[in-house]
Amino acid sequence: MKIFRSCLVFTLLIVGGIADAEDLRNRIAEIQEQRKKTLERARFAPVKANWMADGEKFWYRRPNGEIDLITAATGERIPGYQPVTIEQKGTFIERDQLSRNGGSEIQITFKNQTSNALNLFWIDPGGKRISYGSLPPGESRPQRTYAHHVWAIHGEESEMEAFFEAKSDGDLAEITDEVLQEPLRRNQSPDGKWEVLIKDHNVVLRDRSSKKIKSITSDGTAEEEYSGQIFWSPDSAKFVVLKVKHAAKRKIHIVESSPDDSTEPKLHSINYVKPGDELSVSKPRLFDITGKEKPVPDDLFRNPFGFSNYQWISPNEFTFLYNQRGHQVLRVISLDAATGLSGSIIEETSPTFIDYHGKQFSKYIKNGHEWIWMSERDGWNHLYLYDVATGKVKNQITSGNWVVRGVDRVDEEKRQIWFRAGGIYPDQDPYHVHYCRINFDGTNLTKLTDGDGTHHVEYSPGRSYLIDTYSRVDLPPVTELRRAEDGSKICELERSEIEGSEAPLPERFVAKGRDGKTDIYGVIFRPSDFDETLKYPVIEKIYAGPHAAFAPKTYNAWHSAQDIAEHGFIVIQIDGMGTSFRSKAFHDIAWKNLKDSGFPDRIKWIKTAAEKYPAIDTTRVGIYGGSAGGQSTLAALLWHGDFYQVGVSDCGCHDNRMDKIWWNELWMGWPVDQSYEENSNVKNAHRLTGKLLLTVGELDKNVDPASTMQVVDALIKADKDFEMIVVPGAGHGVGESPYLKRRRIEFFSRHLK
Repeated sequence: MKIFRSCLVFTLLIVGGIADAEDLRNRIAEIQEQRKKTLERARFAPVKANWMADGEKFWYRRPNGEIDLITAATGERIPGYQPVTIEQKGTFIERDQLSRNGGSEIQITFKNQTSNALNLFWIDPGGKRISYGSLPPGESRPQRTYAHHVWAIHGEESEMEAFFEAKSDGDLAEITDEVLQEPLRRNQSPDGKWEVLIKDHNVVLRDRSSKKIKSITSDGTAEEEYSGQIFWSPDSAKFVVLKVKHAAKRKIHIVESSPDDSTEPKLHSINYVKPGDELSVSKPRLFDITGKEKPVPDDLFRNPFGFSNYQWISPNEFTFLYNQRGHQVLRVISLDAATGLSGSIIEETSPTFIDYHGKQFSKYIKNGHEWIWMSERDGWNHLYLYDVATGKVKNQITSGNWVVRGVDRVDEEKRQIWFRAGGIYPDQDPYHVHYCRINFDGTNLTKLTDGDGTHHVEYSPGRSYLIDTYSRVDLPPVTELRRAEDGSKICELERSEIEGSEAPLPERFVAKGRDGKTDIYGVIFRPSDFDETLKYPVIEKIYAGPHAAFAPKTYNAWHSAQDIAEHGFIVIQIDGMGTSFRSKAFHDIAWKNLKDSGFPDRIKWIKTAAEKYPAIDTTRVGIYGGSAGGQSTLAALLWHGDFYQVGVSDCGCHDNRMDKIWWNELWMGWPVDQSYEENSNVKNAHRLTGKLLLTVGELDKNVDPASTMQVVDALIKADKDFEMIVVPGAGHGVGESPYLKRRRIEFFSRHLK
């Protein structure tokens, strides 16, 4: 009877709310029109520089449509420039280069000057080739892309190939027979005499001239086989092949209740590895061309989560990166091809976690027999230079109470590193991204940007100049021309403006965290008809995944949080402890402690904001989020129900044992222990106070939808009231669909107003 009564109450709420629902639909339509007008009035001024061949001049189209020619050295501007042609020949590159994200949108042209059809592929940042169709001989095709994206051009018949990096708007990729080259066949020896093949799960060696085949191994089976990953030594005398021991693959099963093409449900089964599952393991085996194996002891890499960065750094030294299961040990391992012995060039350890996913950079420097390595060992994310021969640190390259956010370029000839940094200006928001350069020995740190905001940079062809665009949530984009030599500003190129915005600017706000010392950064969104004499419920938009930070740092004429604020709420976004891009201690709060989600910092931040702004009503606080944000939303009601009264949780990973392996083992550790249960929303569902709406798509392949259903089961068993919407046929993130966004506003309005 209890379940029946709950269903009846829910039905009455729907029936009784029809008129309000219609009013809400009308208000949503008004807000969308308000948003549309704001975006129409935004006068963004992007600068897409088209550099001349000498790298000393460029032109770009201004917002008014006119084209200006800029002399880079002086910033001299010549208005009304008429480029002879937008099309300029680009350059082809060596293979093995990958696309880099962050470049401006541009258009290039592919022109097939060969006698055969060519296939076009975009190479994504992970190395995957994505087909963009065929280009017949003699034809041209314009292609929208982004600066620094790499394209592969592959002959349909000859299999010859070329690689092209998009750099500037209007670049021409003219493909002739001369630019095409032999495809790189990784199973062939560098001298072209030998070829390693896998036959019946075993290794065979083929003489490419005589075609004779020699069996190398006989112990390969379907369960433990030699893979097709072959790594030849530079002298063609040795090769490494990986042997894979396969583990059984877990499958999850989800039901599509309402398929379009059938009245009957459909069952979908997908491979989905979860924390604690056995993993397939690949290990290197070393052979020479006589077929003799040199046994390799695996003492240093017995328990892998994964291997990467395989390479020969000399004819007798093979290296790879070993990530130990549990993510507390990361090693660069060297195999001596003469002895078969393995050693550790670099070893990184941590009592918590090593963020191999977001804070990892590893590069061998051939000319100096050195290694550039990223580490948080001094409490901040920095770069170190290792001596490969001794395995010792030669010097720390970057240092200070700030972090390296990423490495853009390593110039081995000049022994310089071009990188991005956060917190390098103490008087700015530490999440602002700035661009810098430094020498290998740690000298001559040069800050290339300085404007108070988050930056994005495009370099001139010779990297003598940079086009720097920066913004904040309260500052529309500003674009400057700067010198790469010293970062000095040459001139301002453009400044974007917003005329007559339909929404107030978000406010950046800083308050002390749980320790009373650490600054916590966030953003406040107010409705456009905000009245400071009134009291407003506050809603937190939360995502506290430790893999990044999430409060917006760049300008947007209309943020999604503003949609909610316009319904009469104050909306906030905060990055509490446990998220990334700050100190190691700041990040470590998340270790085996995802239920924390930075709430002690968030609650204190909101209370501090309310002291300054009495319009913030801390007696009416809601929270919402999806995925890891859905997990945190429910955790707020379970562990901090005295502060958060209303939550809307979408597609949450409510028990970390139910979610994908890499994300959860990275922050919660391995083996799976009691901390997983202690952090579980399922096991702690009985703690629920306040009003909860759960939403989930039945075909979520990112987070197992059973994770939400297990919370439902636990809540019912604990006799807790809640509401729930399961969306047929929907996947991950369905909470941001128009229907569920409306239901979310209705839920908050009903319980917070």
